[in-house]
Amino acid sequence: MENDNSTVVKEFILLGLTQSRDIQLLVFVLILIFYLIILPGNFLIILTIRSDPGLTAPLYFFLGNLAFLDASYSFIVAPRMLVDFVSEKKVISYRGCITQLFFLHFLGGGEGLLLVVMAFDRYIAICRPLHYSTVMNPRVCYALLLALWLGGFIHSIIQVALILRLPFCGPNQLDNFFCDVPQVIKLACTDTFVVELLMVFNSGLMTLLCFLGLLSSYAVILCHIRGSTPEGKSRALSTCTTHVIIILLMFGPAIFIYTRPFRALPADKVVSFFHTVIFPLMNPMIYTLRNQEVKTSMRRLLSRHVVC
Repeated sequence: MENDNSTVVKEFILLGLTQSRDIQLLVFVLILIFYLIILPGNFLIILTIRSDPGLTAPLYFFLGNLAFLDASYSFIVAPRMLVDFVSEKKVISYRGCITQLFFLHFLGGGEGLLLVVMAFDRYIAICRPLHYSTVMNPRVCYALLLALWLGGFIHSIIQVALILRLPFCGPNQLDNFFCDVPQVIKLACTDTFVVELLMVFNSGLMTLLCFLGLLSSYAVILCHIRGSTPEGKSRALSTCTTHVIIILLMFGPAIFIYTRPFRALPADKVVSFFHTVIFPLMNPMIYTLRNQEVKTSMRRLLSRHVVC
């Protein structure tokens, strides 16, 4: 993946989240707790949805995929970050950096598109209930799933292709705890103005448009349910509120990172930490804690295994 004619740098030195040993220890413990408690919870969500015949609706199909995407996303940055906390030299190879960047945007882009698909599912369920079973049939659900994976791949491969065309001849210190576009692009030995604009267009504009579209769709749904029965209104509000929370957690940090020129700000590392490590583990749990059907099914699954 290296360009032999222009790339001299073979590895990047990661400066990390912070130089304070006390803060590093705190973050190490925090990540470890999240991994040991919440990550198994995500896999439990997937197992519950796969094993319960009552959770076959498209909403649960997409929720299971969200849990899978978030669990996979959490493996891109956090494990290496934990290792780096106890390592003297925090180094990542050029190939490793490009690979990390690819999967970061592949899974992140796929998750953003999955939230769009879930919003579409809720719109049809609430605003067009008589057409729901026809529109959201299994074939359509699988087609939408394939489309979001393909969309994430295209988004990511564009990022990687633009990075691979840049020459890197030094310095090689990345002021971050992982490889991402804003930090890597600044180390290129050439004028990156045009490439930065393309990156902002590919990541920032897409993120912003998805975010505004999602908020608009839920605003339409909320307007539609004003005339519903109290029970229906309460159920729809609970679902939509959960979705909006996840949208804010997912898109808020991404908009902060990718929709502005690539200039370092003091808050960048903290925002990136929550965006890449904490929030991906929390998203499916937030959905589950507000969904009575999934919680009931999880209790049944756990009680069966305890009895056995």
